Amino acid sequence: MTDSRTHVETQILSVERPFRFESGDIIPRLDIAYETYGSLNERRDNAVLIEHALSGDAHAAFYHEGDRKPGWWDCMIGPGKAFDTDRWFVICSNVIGGCKGTTGPSSVDPATGKPYGLTFPPMSIRDMVEVQRILLKHLGIDKLKCIAGGSMGGMQALQFFCDYPFQFESFICIASAMKHSAQQIAFNEVGRRAIMADPRWNGGNYYGAAPPEGGLSVARMIGHITYLSEQMMQEKFGRIRKDKESRAVFRPSFEVEHYLDYQGVSFVKRFDANSYLYVTKAMDYFDLTQPTGSLAAAFATSTEVRFLVISFTSDWLYPSYHSKRLVSALTAAGADVTYLDVKSSWGHDAFLLEVATMTSLIESFLGRLVREERIAVPMVSPTRALLAVSGQAPRTQLAETLA
Repeated sequence: MTDSRTHVETQILSVERPFRFESGDIIPRLDIAYETYGSLNERRDNAVLIEHALSGDAHAAFYHEGDRKPGWWDCMIGPGKAFDTDRWFVICSNVIGGCKGTTGPSSVDPATGKPYGLTFPPMSIRDMVEVQRILLKHLGIDKLKCIAGGSMGGMQALQFFCDYPFQFESFICIASAMKHSAQQIAFNEVGRRAIMADPRWNGGNYYGAAPPEGGLSVARMIGHITYLSEQMMQEKFGRIRKDKESRAVFRPSFEVEHYLDYQGVSFVKRFDANSYLYVTKAMDYFDLTQPTGSLAAAFATSTEVRFLVISFTSDWLYPSYHSKRLVSALTAAGADVTYLDVKSSWGHDAFLLEVATMTSLIESFLGRLVREERIAVPMVSPTRALLAVSGQAPRTQLAETLA
């Protein structure tokens, strides 16, 4: 039987020149893992950059040869989907500091011939953006039609906009924030401590030996608790028990325990513990108000870009107020903003699971770009800006909670 699934290969761009981090540290060379879907048109103006979240990578869609599962956002990328590859040239790359092809702590340091480990420089969301710009230059793309990302991907999109506002026409930010709250930092820190408390972590020098699977597994379990809402946890698992007859008191017996155990065990097979430390710390340090302490300068050029901001009512990791603050800042700057607080019981995972709603919103938003390609972006009045945040906006600034 012929396999009719669309296959793709991750490509590696080798940059044989030094890369300077925001910290001032330098590495002598850089690899960038990326995938593309669809075709770049002759005008080179149909490119869409997808930014991945903490545990994502460049493999956003289609299948790798031999894989049973497609890329992490395959439900949204492809022919006839939200990011329609019959129309758009879609790009996704692994972030610097990651562990799926782009240079990170597990990569070999040319100076020593050994993995960097904790000698890898401290990195930031801005460093991730700079690496993506190197890739875009390599691909011959001067301006993006759209940049889109959820969770940490939204942070990258925000940083990209603030640093290079004229390099794209539109922006989609999903379930993200302009900076982490104390609670978000606390969850990340507990995960990091779990990794570092694992004896196998060995100060980050575990390459070539048994990795700290126990600590990384616990970190992932903590993450998954925050990704689902209490309602969804109750609906999926409740107090259902497996192994009711088992007399081993501390073996997992509840369904929710087995779920967390599975997520932890499967995660350690595909992710590096040091990358987890570096990437979560970059997320925690991200603060769009710095260094000025104000968003006014950051969004001063926002009138040239169309924005779609999406949050989810049950997301307690990135609550809706984060998105509403972003919308308030953008509309105060006169930006053209569409904001949706989508009614969902999935929690933070909604940005990966609310496929029908997300498809409708993104198709409509990108379709508007096509229809109004040569029409100047209208200014948004202060009155409409306030309505957009309160949920009472006119339909043209759709801001109601969707069922």
